[in-house]
Amino acid sequence: MLALPPGVRHIPGFLDRSAQEALVEDIRAVVRAAPLYVPTMPGSGKEMSVRMTNCGTLGWVTDRERGYRYQPTHPETGKPWPPIPEALLSIWRAVADYPLPPEACLVNFYGETAKMGLHQDRDEAEFAAPVVSISLGDACLFRIGGTTRAAPTVSFRLESGDLVVLGGESRLSFHGVDRIYPATSTLLKNGGRINLTMRRVTKPVA
Repeated sequence: MLALPPGVRHIPGFLDRSAQEALVEDIRAVVRAAPLYVPTMPGSGKEMSVRMTNCGTLGWVTDRERGYRYQPTHPETGKPWPPIPEALLSIWRAVADYPLPPEACLVNFYGETAKMGLHQDRDEAEFAAPVVSISLGDACLFRIGGTTRAAPTVSFRLESGDLVVLGGESRLSFHGVDRIYPATSTLLKNGGRINLTMRRVTKPVA
């Protein structure tokens, strides 16, 4: 049994096939309202290997000029993000152990060669809420470490329907995706992996 850092929960097979298929349809509706786009890194303007969009009252974006941030509108269409589907809100209520709903759900699409370097989710003001991550489609190799970049890491495989919750001591752990395993799922017609990460961005009003 792989020992995960304190505060990390891996819940294999949380969503069965029918729930995964229904969620993919929900995400297709999100993408019709807020098309996938290619984000760029702050400063360098280098394109990331994933395509992304968001749903919720806020969405996480990044570009060369203004860097990492949350905003209420799509950076290319200027329209508000579509709402988070009820199926995702239900997952949050089941696993987050946090009283308020998520404000943002980042949708990342990984093609066969896409990856995500080690990073922290730290652009939010509220760290008491966890990050809830859902995998759909092809499997990936997920890596997670500690709260410093130099901390030791562990890697494990995420399959379609798996959940990962980063909370408590590991809310600010460095994590990333080392690789995609192509053609390991038939969920998405043209292959690839969708990762959905729900976050609470703002602190509760006292």
